[in-house]
Amino acid sequence: MRWLAALLASALLAGCASWIAQPAPAAASAEVAACAHWFAHLDTAIDRSGVRDAEAERIAGFAGLRVDRLAASLRERVQTDPAAFEAWLARLQRLEAEGRAVEIGNLPRSAFPIDDAGDAAAAQAHTQPCIDAWRGPLQRDAALRAALTARAEVPDRYAGWQRAVGLYPLVRWPFHAGVQSWEREQRAQVGRWAAAAPPTQRYVPARASASSADIAQLWRERPRDALGWPLFSAEETAALLLAHAPALEIQTQGEYDHFGSLAWGDGVVPSVDSGAPVVYQRVAATRYRGRLLLQLVYSLWFPQRPAQGRFDLLAGALDAVVLRVTLAPDDGRPLLVDTIHGCGCYHQFMPTTEVRPRDDGPAAVEWAFAPITLPALQAGERIVVRLMSASHYVVGSARDDGAAGRPYALRDENDLRSLALPTGGTRSLFGADGLVAGSERAERFLFWPMGIASAGAMRQWGHHATAFVGRRHFDDADLIEQRFTIRALDK
Repeated sequence: MRWLAALLASALLAGCASWIAQPAPAAASAEVAACAHWFAHLDTAIDRSGVRDAEAERIAGFAGLRVDRLAASLRERVQTDPAAFEAWLARLQRLEAEGRAVEIGNLPRSAFPIDDAGDAAAAQAHTQPCIDAWRGPLQRDAALRAALTARAEVPDRYAGWQRAVGLYPLVRWPFHAGVQSWEREQRAQVGRWAAAAPPTQRYVPARASASSADIAQLWRERPRDALGWPLFSAEETAALLLAHAPALEIQTQGEYDHFGSLAWGDGVVPSVDSGAPVVYQRVAATRYRGRLLLQLVYSLWFPQRPAQGRFDLLAGALDAVVLRVTLAPDDGRPLLVDTIHGCGCYHQFMPTTEVRPRDDGPAAVEWAFAPITLPALQAGERIVVRLMSASHYVVGSARDDGAAGRPYALRDENDLRSLALPTGGTRSLFGADGLVAGSERAERFLFWPMGIASAGAMRQWGHHATAFVGRRHFDDADLIEQRFTIRALDK
């Protein structure tokens, strides 16, 4: 292809790139090799402009593909199943396409790397064929497939050097005692709210959802790809997200308890428009006994966590609460809800009655704090989630009774990766390190021996380490399987 030859020449003449990808394996095609130069050239512009997207992990030597924890967990399976490999590769290509679209869209026009790609549309037109170029070589060459599956890894979000320097094996014990103290108080708070909840502001999705019967019908004889991913159309996925979007009951004592949409202004962090309540949504999945379980994820953003005293280490700008609903694979009924804050902190599980914590978890680590049990739910049934003022801790949940409330809109979480700037153009909420600049907490100076970068700061999907003591990520593919048994799926 002539445009690829031109790109290769341009890259060689430029002669400098701030980031050079590990070369593609020798078995890759000439087209793939030329594309690697295009990506390196493009990455120079991306890094110089500070718009690198960190949601999915790049793969050394395979510029044009990215991987997340779910895909990384499937590497062994796809090595021996050609159809599964095709579906897996499609996921890696989609992750790359999404990440590149974000990066290219956030590039200022003056930063585009070559004259004939002077805008986002042109750069994207060059990029997509290079993402697609991997399919042929990978289909033909088993050694190349093996190299890809070997390299398609996601590092954990714990810094070993911090734990080493901070004497983690020793200091983990007082930290674990602190975690246990918080869990005891949180469990007591859940009990107090169950006995006598204070007044709250109620929020519900702005649009009416399909009936529970209609949602259940979507799951009947649902086709799946070779990995087991249920194949819903965009409209069907939107219907599922709307049907399970939670009702929210929030104790409201100040502006800091009003959530909304994020927008860049003149501040270091975006402002939160609480006049237009918004919940951001995404679709994820987890693995259980070899099956994929669909997960629906909802995030709400508050302007701050206010200080509760003169020396509140946990206070700071922005605060997010993330709620995730895990669905049964056959009929879509909710099995379990778990929740974190945007920092990855305060991970709580809320299983239904058919999901039970395992009794063989390791001792003296943060494993599965489950202070709330949900009743059995059917496909399309919505839960209500109750939040405290200021701390925004989740302190209650139950089946929703359908009562009215203030409406909120649902919006794609990917919007946070390209927020409009007041002067034109777009910028991600998240930095190249996956963190939200300006959302730092003073607790980071105390908690650094636990190995988590800027503990307390808000962060991007894929960067939520959720345990100070032990190792645990919100998007670990075996998170549920390691901690719970699901009776219906264990038969």
